[in-house]
Amino acid sequence: MSELKQFRLPDVGEGLTEADIVKWHVQPGDKVKVNQIIVEIETAKAVVELPSPYEGVVSGLLVPEGTTADVGTPIISVEVGEDAGSGGAGPGDAAPAARPPVAGARSDDLIPQPPAEGGTEPGIEGTLAPKEDGERQSVLVGYGVKLGRTTRRPRRAPAGRAAAQAAPEPPAAPAASAVAAADEDGQDAAGAGAAAAVLAKPPVRKLAKDLGVDLARLAGTGPGGSITRDDVQAAATGPSEAAAPARAQPAPVTAVAREERIPIRGVRKHTAAAVAGSAFTAPHVTEFLQIDITETMAATARLRALPDFADVRVSPLLLVARALMVAAARHPMINSSWDEGAQEIVVKHYVNLGIAAATERGLMVPNVKDAHALSLPGLARALAGLTETARAGKATPADLSGGTITITNVGVFGVDTGTPILTPGEAAILAFGQVKDAPWVHEGQLAVRKVTTLALSFDHRIVDGDLGSAVLRDVGAMLEDPLRMLAWS
Repeated sequence: MSELKQFRLPDVGEGLTEADIVKWHVQPGDKVKVNQIIVEIETAKAVVELPSPYEGVVSGLLVPEGTTADVGTPIISVEVGEDAGSGGAGPGDAAPAARPPVAGARSDDLIPQPPAEGGTEPGIEGTLAPKEDGERQSVLVGYGVKLGRTTRRPRRAPAGRAAAQAAPEPPAAPAASAVAAADEDGQDAAGAGAAAAVLAKPPVRKLAKDLGVDLARLAGTGPGGSITRDDVQAAATGPSEAAAPARAQPAPVTAVAREERIPIRGVRKHTAAAVAGSAFTAPHVTEFLQIDITETMAATARLRALPDFADVRVSPLLLVARALMVAAARHPMINSSWDEGAQEIVVKHYVNLGIAAATERGLMVPNVKDAHALSLPGLARALAGLTETARAGKATPADLSGGTITITNVGVFGVDTGTPILTPGEAAILAFGQVKDAPWVHEGQLAVRKVTTLALSFDHRIVDGDLGSAVLRDVGAMLEDPLRMLAWS
């Protein structure tokens, strides 16, 4: 006796509404165990690996790679029970869903209708409980997240779809054909004549279109004969005419694409919404201070020689971070947030220190939890580990949430400073510019010193000019003379 279970896309952190399917680790027919990683998804905050809540045989991947799915959407079906994978039919089996998707079928068409009110949804343990507005909700196994009113965004239907739907249903295609459903411009594989036999993921189809490569002329080297990005790039750069069959007419010359369109999704989408919301919600003020940081650079060199820091890279950012936290302890309002709903200012007596990190996926701001309580070696290790995790794309939603104040190290890009945008929910952000040799009056004499520029942006609803100036002066004074950190700590 077997039963078909469906796993719905969960909200993996703080009210996220959608995610991109990055990579499937299983295919129809594969056996899976509970907690086995089955898929990688990219949310607005991080790339997350999802484990299987079931043990059984994968009967279908309901959402192809490269597709954006809403939270609550069924993404995979698994046949569980004693007869799973044996071919026998049981009361819980659903033949259409168990068959691998055919070319040209939309992932929307593979999603079953929700159950009747009061029932139990397939693939979800627990009954549907009523919400206050009368809508039903359910709890996903292992995640504790309630389903919202999410729907898949509509897709354009090309002219070829009607013809494809009117034609007799083709035989079941290999599992790899599930990714040949449709390209990003709405071109259906099954509705385009000769293209029906082409197996290629949507990003590969778009790449072929941009490079002017005819997919029908390529022999795929991927699973099931599917065409890969390498196949397309090889065809675009190699002697394609020599391998092409003879033609009655010369092939038309394909112009180089003058524009490229990049879908706004994942971290880029989240960052755009966050900075736009921050800029037009909190009134920003930015102040600048140029300082002599020679003593801090010397202190950094001495710290590197200490055994306590032998296993970690020490940079001036470590002392900048410590100086900012000491200044926040001296001026607590700088480490606070504005609660519009409660009409209150929330002063944080702890520091979750955010560090802006440039990654391949875009700007991310992971934070060190309770950074104020760490020793200097502990803070150095936490900063190093956090930035490495973020740049590797492994930062979790927890790493990226709950920050109280942020540092952005724009100096690594070779610029003096900038006017940083506040991280939403925080009252201040400090920009640390590049350190460079510059003429400076030191002890009454002109000398070449190590100089940098600090920029502090703050929310003027919370932080007045005198408070912002005091914080910036304190940070500058501690970096000019690191012994002040000991005196003020």
